[in-house]
Amino acid sequence: MNILYDDRTDLLYIRLDDTKQNLLNRRVAEDIVLDIGEGDRIVGIEILDASKHIALERLLPVKYEVTKMTA
Repeated sequence: MNILYDDRTDLLYIRLDDTKQNLLNRRVAEDIVLDIGEGDRIVGIEILDASKHIALERLLPVKYEVTKMTA
């Protein structure tokens, strides 16, 4: 499992399965998109405006990565 957070876009992505596969994106709420893989399994969760929904420090002790985009 990987947890990635982009502070520039305030997007949190939780990847549950790293297997390369075709994905279908399914929006289940205004700010939540699920990546559905083989066998209709959830393999990723994308949370838009993440800081409004989740206290990132509460993810600890899970290690998360903050990515910075360069202009």
